[in-house]
Amino acid sequence: MVCARSRPTRRTEVLAVTVPAAVMLAVGLWGLDRGGMWRDEAVTFQVARRTVPQIWRLLHGVDAVHGLYYLVMHAVLAVRPGEVVLRLPSVCAAAAAAGLVAALGVRLARPRVGLWAGLLYAATPLAGHYAQEGRSYALVAAGAAGATLLLVRALDGGGAGRGWWAYGGVLAATCLLHELAVLVLCAHAITLALLRAPRAVWRRWSRPTGAAVAVLLPLVLASRRQSRQVEWLPAPDWESAERLLRGFTAGPDGSVFWGCVTLMAVGLLSGRTAAVMAPVMLAPPAVLMLTSQVMPLYHERYVLYALAGAPLLIAAGADLVVRRLGALAGRSSRSRAVTAAGVLAVTLVFVQLLPLHRYYRTPAHRADNLAAVSALAAGEIRPGDPVLFLPALGRRAALAYPEGFRGVRDLALGAPGARSGTLYGREVGPRELQRRLAGVDRLWVVAEPYALRSRWFPGDPTERLKLVAVEERFIPRWERERSGVTLRLYVRRSPGTTAPTGGSPPSDGLRGSGG
Repeated sequence: MVCARSRPTRRTEVLAVTVPAAVMLAVGLWGLDRGGMWRDEAVTFQVARRTVPQIWRLLHGVDAVHGLYYLVMHAVLAVRPGEVVLRLPSVCAAAAAAGLVAALGVRLARPRVGLWAGLLYAATPLAGHYAQEGRSYALVAAGAAGATLLLVRALDGGGAGRGWWAYGGVLAATCLLHELAVLVLCAHAITLALLRAPRAVWRRWSRPTGAAVAVLLPLVLASRRQSRQVEWLPAPDWESAERLLRGFTAGPDGSVFWGCVTLMAVGLLSGRTAAVMAPVMLAPPAVLMLTSQVMPLYHERYVLYALAGAPLLIAAGADLVVRRLGALAGRSSRSRAVTAAGVLAVTLVFVQLLPLHRYYRTPAHRADNLAAVSALAAGEIRPGDPVLFLPALGRRAALAYPEGFRGVRDLALGAPGARSGTLYGREVGPRELQRRLAGVDRLWVVAEPYALRSRWFPGDPTERLKLVAVEERFIPRWERERSGVTLRLYVRRSPGTTAPTGGSPPSDGLRGSGG
């Protein structure tokens, strides 16, 4: 009799975990090939295809925070380099995260809470967005959810055994994927305090976490020397917090948002579930936003792993409402119909958010589309034509999609990125660039939007020379823009030359690409 009752329970728990994982996998695979990488994905793509020594050399100067991820992607892209393969690890990690969220719900509450939470995670546009991004954030989210589940299991096991070291190992690997995942430790410490863990449990927790922090420390020291990479980040404000909350609660729509917020507030009364998941959702963003008032480090992707707390609090709140209503009506709230009703509600939320999901799968949602830039260049620049990238990071389109720039003369390039240990290559000095420009009568410039504005004045002398040279020695003859990047043809200035920018294509046979 005991076995007959336990098998359905076990089967129910397995289904509660696997169904959300499968749904998240389907959501992640839907529209995965957008037809173009954006700038951060392009960095992953070109760095991961370098040799391991070349990657190691790069990390000493830039992107140390992404070092482990680049090494993982090096192995992945060795199988078959391509945009879809680039994003597949994130898709699989997002599916794992949805399953882990469900597993937390099963363990902290009951199978239907896990099922609802996992499905809600899969339905959240923010999760779908990063599931299709060739960066580390979906992997970090899965790692943080896995570490949280291992923490709960270690606490359920009496606070002893090898479970603590498994927790520490997953935590260390997650933090090495992105160092700001270490903020999940703040959430776990708050959980231990809320659960009134005895001193023995605190001691057992401190050993693996101390080991994880020790492993992370060299990365922290290296990344601090590279802090200029995040100088562009602004200090977050109340609008940043509201935007993150809307992202965590299944999108910006009013009715869905307020319904989720209401259930989340009820979920804070769910005892153990709230003690574990509320800190996960609130502590990392709060700590990072407060820190960023002094030293800006905040971006929503750096705390994507905190998303795991929101669907679990919402599902726990819904379960609490159902149980209270059942008690008032004198009926059981454990029926399959109740579970099915919750699944239907999440499905309706997903349907309502379908336009947002579709938009997230378009190239327009990302900051740029380097494939479109390369296609524009392929239609206009001929082999042997001289090209300047203004500034040097504009070379990323040529690195990601070299076919559009095949055979061109990159006037400023001194050594390619892989050989120089840089992302975009090391450029020659001003004197050498002067010499190379001397014999050029026609010049293509691939410029970032800000580079052609009069108020931009670069600190690097080579970049300054590029700007001065095109403004003083050349005049613009023709121009097109694609995905925010300007492709402009210059001809050498001569007395009496007055050619307008834009308009019709030049008369010497250059082809227009349209639009």
